[in-house]
Amino acid sequence: MMAIPDFQTAMLPVLKCLAGKDVVSSAQIVEQLSDAFALTPEQRAELLPSGKQPIFKNRVGWAILHLKKAGLISSPKRAHVQITELGQSVLAQMPESINLRYLNQFESYREFRSIKASDKEPLEDILAPNSAGTPDEQLQQAYQSLNCSLAAELLDNVKQLSSQAFEQLVVDLMIGMGYGGARKEAGQATKLTGDDGIDGIINEDKLGLDAIYLQAKRWENTVHRPEIDKFIGSLTRQGAKKGVFITTSDFSQGALASVRGLNLSVVLVDGQKLAELMIEHNVGVSVKEIYQVKALDSDYFEGFLA
Repeated sequence: MMAIPDFQTAMLPVLKCLAGKDVVSSAQIVEQLSDAFALTPEQRAELLPSGKQPIFKNRVGWAILHLKKAGLISSPKRAHVQITELGQSVLAQMPESINLRYLNQFESYREFRSIKASDKEPLEDILAPNSAGTPDEQLQQAYQSLNCSLAAELLDNVKQLSSQAFEQLVVDLMIGMGYGGARKEAGQATKLTGDDGIDGIINEDKLGLDAIYLQAKRWENTVHRPEIDKFIGSLTRQGAKKGVFITTSDFSQGALASVRGLNLSVVLVDGQKLAELMIEHNVGVSVKEIYQVKALDSDYFEGFLA
C-alpha cells in the first residue's frame, strides 16, 4: 500500500488537475488526487495529530499555497483555484516533478521565501526543501517530541518520590482531572492509610455522590495479575463500584485482562499514561512558552464583499 504522498509530491498532480479547466474547488482537487494516488478509505480519513483535519487534505492545501506563491495558480474566490498562464507554460515543459527547489526559480516565490518569520529566522529555514511534512505536521511533531521527552523526565522524577509523596501526587492528579471538588473537600475525602490494599478514596464529584478507590504503586517491576486481583478483592469487600490502579511501571497482559468483564469499573494507569495525564492536567509541570498558530478568517473578508 502506497504511503500518503507528502505535500511536495502533490504539487505537480495539483497543477495537472487544473489543466484545461476554469475554476476548481479545493475539495474537488483533494478528491481527485485521492483517487489518483489510490488512497484507501483509512488513508483519506487519517487525521493530523491534532485530530482537526485529514492529513492528505492538509498536504494538498500546502501544495496549493506554494503553487499560488509561485504564480502557477490563482484563487479567484474562497477555496477555489485555477491555473495561470505561467502554470500552463510550466506544464508544457513536462517537468518530472515540482518541489520547493523547483519553485525557487520564480521571483514571486523567492520573495515569499525571503519573508522574515522573525528577526533571526528566515522563512526558507522553516520550510526546508527536503522536508516531507507540512509546517502543520512539523509543528505538531515537534510538540509531540517535546511532550515525549517531558513525559520521560516526569516519570524519572516521580519514581524518586517516597511512597507517601507518590500517593499524594496521585490525589493531586485526580483533583486536577476534576474529581473530588475543591482541594479542601478532596482532602477531607482522601485517606492515605493503605487499609485493605486501598491507598486513597476520593469523591467522584463535588457532592460526593460516588467514590473512587485508589491504589498507587511506585514500582519498577511490571505489575502482574495477582496484584490486580488483590485490588479487585479489596474493592469488592468495600462495596466499591469504581477503582483506579496507578503505577510508575507497566502492566502484564494478564493484569490487563483481569479487569475486563467485571461488574465494577477498574481503570489501570501505567507510568507512561500517568506522565501524559500529568502533562495534560498541569500536575508537576509549568507552561514554558505559548505559541498562537493563527489562520485566515475568511468570514471577516467576505463581510466586505456582501
